[in-house]
Amino acid sequence: MKVKKMILAEYASSDNKSKGRMYPDYTNIIRSDFQRDRDRIIHSSAFRKLEGKTQVFAYHEGRNYRTRLTHSIEVAQITRTLCKNLSLNEELGEAIALAHDIGHAPFGHAGERGLKNCMKNFGGFDHNINSLKIMTQEESHYPNFKGLNLTWETLEGTVKHNGPLKSANEWLKAFNKKFPLDLNKYPSIEAQIASFADDIAYNNHDIDDGFRAGFFSIDDLCELDFVKEILAKFDYENPNMDDNIRVYAITRSLISAMIFDLIKTTNDNIVKNKIKTDKDIRNAKSFTANFSKEMHQHIYDLHNFLIKRFYTHCNIARMDKKSQQIVEDLFNAFMNDYKLLPTHLHKNITPDMSDKDMASIICTYIAGMTDAAAVDEHQKLFNVTYRF
Repeated sequence: MKVKKMILAEYASSDNKSKGRMYPDYTNIIRSDFQRDRDRIIHSSAFRKLEGKTQVFAYHEGRNYRTRLTHSIEVAQITRTLCKNLSLNEELGEAIALAHDIGHAPFGHAGERGLKNCMKNFGGFDHNINSLKIMTQEESHYPNFKGLNLTWETLEGTVKHNGPLKSANEWLKAFNKKFPLDLNKYPSIEAQIASFADDIAYNNHDIDDGFRAGFFSIDDLCELDFVKEILAKFDYENPNMDDNIRVYAITRSLISAMIFDLIKTTNDNIVKNKIKTDKDIRNAKSFTANFSKEMHQHIYDLHNFLIKRFYTHCNIARMDKKSQQIVEDLFNAFMNDYKLLPTHLHKNITPDMSDKDMASIICTYIAGMTDAAAVDEHQKLFNVTYRF
């Protein structure tokens, strides 16, 4: 039995042309290389932890708000839809989409800000680089190597899905010498699609979560003319619907509009820039996948609305402040006394270890926590009960 091959565009990524893995690995007769990458990501502990990591609301808020895990699943679903309609490699796109947030700190962007503050003198913190670190070093499933031993294309797409990396910390520079990822070039078109799918997913699910949390109303959303037009059409065709159904209609229509716009604009760019191969994608001077100018403006306006009505709401701001403080308190406590770290980490610490290396161990440990684990650790160390 052979792996069934997809019919792909010439500029799509193909596992037949993959640059391979860091270490020798077995082949599989029923799964492609990128399918195996996807499966290894799904079975990783880092992926499971996303269930307990904040998207916008902290883990304990309940009411079925999005977590990093459900967000990643939504991104993967949108990525597959886009890749299928553009004749791209769905399996690679899905792997990158599922992996794109596994390096996130607890408490979402508040936790990331905390780690960035703590690491500013020790090489910094970037969740995309941390995702790469987790996939190549922290996950340990196999006897002969550390990491998940994913393909070059999945690693490159995960760390670069937002575009070329103009700068790299010492860890990434060292890794890139061992397994070069062409950091100064654009990623595969599948990675670019996953990046835009991320934008589509979070903008729309944040409309849903923010509305259900009571931070804004349908009337507030109609400040945006393109939302007002969608709703007017829906209300005409479906009068007297309750607001929960109406907000689903808004997000459903916006997701569809963004997907169709991205497909059209990306195809136009492929023709305009005479894209023929995956090398043309990587050597381009800008993203090949993209929205139209009009859609960029709609997304910009929507994001500003969410900043004003949702992300900067006092309830979110207070939660973020406490969350960031937890991360910074933990980091400083561990830096002041490494014996407070879990015993299994002590074997990695030597008497002559530099502060920078110590900070790296502590940062990786904290970044791997769920929200609940970070709160629990903070309570054990400081005997403080946080009420978000």
